[in-house]
Amino acid sequence: MLDKAVGVLRVAAAEPVGLAELCERTGLPRATAHRLAVGLEVHGLLHRGSDGKWRPGPALAELAAGGVDPLLEAAASVLPRLRDTVPVGSRLPMTAGSGAKVLAAWSEPAVQRSLLADARFNERALVDVRRRGWAQSVAERESGVASVSAPVRDAGGNVVAAVSVSGPIERIGRRPGVRWAADLLAAAEALHHRL
Repeated sequence: MLDKAVGVLRVAAAEPVGLAELCERTGLPRATAHRLAVGLEVHGLLHRGSDGKWRPGPALAELAAGGVDPLLEAAASVLPRLRDTVPVGSRLPMTAGSGAKVLAAWSEPAVQRSLLADARFNERALVDVRRRGWAQSVAERESGVASVSAPVRDAGGNVVAAVSVSGPIERIGRRPGVRWAADLLAAAEALHHRL
C-alpha cells in the first residue's frame, strides 16, 4: 500500500490531477486512488484545490525542511580540502566576483541581461568563463581580495552553485586561476558526483 501511496504523491507532484487523471496515471482502481488521495490529504501530504485537483500539500514542505540539503552535505565533505574563507551558504551580490561570474555565465539569458546592467563584468567575461569552465576576479568585489570559482552541477548537469577560494591578493596572487582552478574543478566534480 505504501508503494501505491507514493505513486499517488508522485503523480500529484508532477502536475495537479483530478480523480480520473489520478486513476489513469497510477493504474489504480477508482476506489483505491480516491481512498489514498483523501488519506494523504487528511495528513497534509496532498491538498485539493478549488478546482478539485490534488497537488502537493503543506506537510511535504514541513517534512522536507527537516531534511539535509544534499549540496550542503556534500560540501561539508569536499570543501575542507580547500582553503575556505567565506562560510558555506553565504549570500553575496551577483554583480562582482568570481562566484557571481560563474553563476551568471550559466544563467538564463534574461537573468544575464539583468545582472550585466549593474555588474563589474561584461558579457565577454561570461563567454570566457563558459569556455574555460571557471572564473577569477582580482579586487573586483573588495579591494585587496582575489578569488577563483568553478561551477557545481547537479545530477542533471545544471549549474546549481559555485565553489570558490578567496583571499588577500598578496597570498592568492593576481592570477588566482593559475594556482587554484584545477583544485576547484576537482572539488566541483566531487560535489557533482555526490549530488
